[in-house]
Amino acid sequence: MAGLFITLEGIDYCGKTTQARKLASYLKMKNHTPLLIREPGGDRISEKIRKVLLNEKNAGMTPMAELLLYEASRAQLTQRVIQPVLKQGKMVICDRYSDSTLAYQGYGRGLDKKVIRYLNRIATFGLSPDLTILLDIPLAVSFERRKKEKRREDRLERENIEFHRKIRQGYLFIARQNRKKIKIVNGTGDIDETWQRVKRVVDSFLNKSDKSVKS
Repeated sequence: MAGLFITLEGIDYCGKTTQARKLASYLKMKNHTPLLIREPGGDRISEKIRKVLLNEKNAGMTPMAELLLYEASRAQLTQRVIQPVLKQGKMVICDRYSDSTLAYQGYGRGLDKKVIRYLNRIATFGLSPDLTILLDIPLAVSFERRKKEKRREDRLERENIEFHRKIRQGYLFIARQNRKKIKIVNGTGDIDETWQRVKRVVDSFLNKSDKSVKS
């Protein structure tokens, strides 16, 4: 049996990192051995690329350079980490993956989406998540959470509200085009409320996966 690949997506401060951790803990309780990773990052070399991408001092980075760095990080992570774990029949939970690039660099930066999809296929070696959970929140909620957190923002978080508005619209469009694999979850509640919604989606997915294997 091949492993299962689950990704979590969404605009900044949607809560996906917290929910990814809760999901990993939940799956361990169900006797799975999930690997929790993040993008960009998840591998020694990919983490170095992450530092370049998110450093606020690199404000002069061009959109195309940004895109290619994300794809380079993804290629390294996919080949060195994700593929080997999936081949062992284990689960991988990734905080962001290729849909982020389409949303941020395609819809947010306005780069050619056909080029991005092509580069995504190369960088992922054709790998696609079995399930993607899109945590959706309004921009007002994102910015309110940002004020409360009071931490130093990275290069992309510092972008203007129009940039983030385009990203959210892009995510929702991507989800509508991929309803079977991408499930939209309302992320406006507190951590536990959102987790219950995520858990229902994951339980339904795992139940269907078990039936498919048994048949």
